[in-house]
Amino acid sequence: MIEVLLVEDDAPTRWRLQDALGATEEFAVTAAATVMEARARLSEAAPRVLLTDLQLPDGHGLDLIRETRQRHPETEIMVISILGDEESVIAAIRQGATGYLLKDAFPTDIAATVRDLVAGHSPISASIARFIVRRTQAQSDAVPAPQGLNTARLTPREIDILWGIAKGFSYADIAGHLGLSRQTVPGHIKNIYRKLEVNTRGEAVFEALQQGLIRL
Repeated sequence: MIEVLLVEDDAPTRWRLQDALGATEEFAVTAAATVMEARARLSEAAPRVLLTDLQLPDGHGLDLIRETRQRHPETEIMVISILGDEESVIAAIRQGATGYLLKDAFPTDIAATVRDLVAGHSPISASIARFIVRRTQAQSDAVPAPQGLNTARLTPREIDILWGIAKGFSYADIAGHLGLSRQTVPGHIKNIYRKLEVNTRGEAVFEALQQGLIRL
């Protein structure tokens, strides 16, 4: 059973997501409409997945993302928002979101998207993914980095794994492609996080792109 905390103040959207996830016994969905309600739910138990809007009646979803990442580091966090501007997207990723979907671009199967999130993927709306790539490329053009820059001192194997994370591969996929055992991949990822000084897949990919360690 995958426990999901859904934080959404728009009732029709909240009902639609609850119905979509509740159609299978795989998910146990708890809903909240405000930051206060969400904090109360989080104090009771750590969900496997937090799906949250950003604009809420009594606060901002970024606060929930930051608090959840600090208190429950194993919880996967995905933003579902109408906000697709640069500031909102980058802020959510930096605070700990591992996925970002726009409300006007919901996938046809939200349950499958949540499964992907739990499996180690980072679902991101196509327009946001393109924007992140363009932003990173523009910054790279403005400040050319020397070839082979690797200030974090990642090993070639760690860079390969980081590339797999950026492409949205699961841990099993990465292990298969690189000829590793499934059990060794999490250990490599912990080392990557430590060296890049990040806490989530989204932050790791963003930082790696910034440093020119990988290209998408």
